Amino acid sequence: MGPRRVLITGVGSFLGTELARRLSADPEIDYLAGLDERPPRARLERMDFIEADIRNPVIAKLIPQAEVDTIVHNKIVRRPGPGMSDRSAHDINVIGSLQLLAACEKADTLRAIVVRGSAGVYGSEPAAPQFFTEEMARRYPLRTRFQRDVAEIENYFDTFSRRHPQVVCTMLRYQPSVGPSLDSQITRYLSQPIVPTYLGFDPRLQFVHEADAIDALVATIKNPVRGPVNVAAPGTIGLTRLVRLAGKPTLPLLPGVFPTLTDAGRRLGMEAISPDFRRLLRYGRAVDISRLVEEVGYMPRHSTVDAVEDYVLTQRGRRLVPVFREAVAR
Repeated sequence: MGPRRVLITGVGSFLGTELARRLSADPEIDYLAGLDERPPRARLERMDFIEADIRNPVIAKLIPQAEVDTIVHNKIVRRPGPGMSDRSAHDINVIGSLQLLAACEKADTLRAIVVRGSAGVYGSEPAAPQFFTEEMARRYPLRTRFQRDVAEIENYFDTFSRRHPQVVCTMLRYQPSVGPSLDSQITRYLSQPIVPTYLGFDPRLQFVHEADAIDALVATIKNPVRGPVNVAAPGTIGLTRLVRLAGKPTLPLLPGVFPTLTDAGRRLGMEAISPDFRRLLRYGRAVDISRLVEEVGYMPRHSTVDAVEDYVLTQRGRRLVPVFREAVAR
């Protein structure tokens, strides 16, 4: 029997709102709740909005009252927004996840937790395998704060799953999303008038189209599996080809000066480049999606190149695939 009562954390984000819209239209879902300190980006009449900060212990009372069988943890900060410090992002990621699990301890009706995590847990390494499989997450050191956050979150949910075998915990390790509706680090990087790159490096990159990111999440909600699952589009694209498709000139920088010059550019109004994204631009990363296809049962419809081309065509006023409703995209 599939999920009947679902709660989504981080429902105020683009992906959280779109997921809520999809589930609210699904006749198999009897009840839907969304929890966030900010409201969803579209009006959803079938969803109960619970206004609360995930870091607040009060959620340990609010979530059990909803009597849900499935929780989707979508409140993980990948890139701090305007006015948000790295410390605040860390608190949301780690303290928020701990508070959520404290609430799950008291939710007797809970049967599944689906976490929208990150493939950033693998890092970006010069000697990395061609494609990371799920058991390779601890192969290399945790080099950045976000990577350590994601690893810590995974450990918390893995421990909870072992203590509560009746609850299936799925950790979705997403590659960066690309698409016409998204405002993400990669789309901001490509929107700059000139794009900084590492001199002498042309890494293989892998993304997931925004539509597939939603569909993979819906598929996992309906068929959760235990443990981590990679989520990405088939295939990769070289950084040189990526920037060429975007029609942007590059500024090749020596590895030793890349952080200094991009930080200086940030003070001049250029887009900030996080430590994780810097390593991605230098070494790249690709993941194997066999488990997503074979066990969850979802095959992404768009390749990495398709995702990039759809984003580029939209920037030029054309569309390869329809974007989500404008009310959600705003």
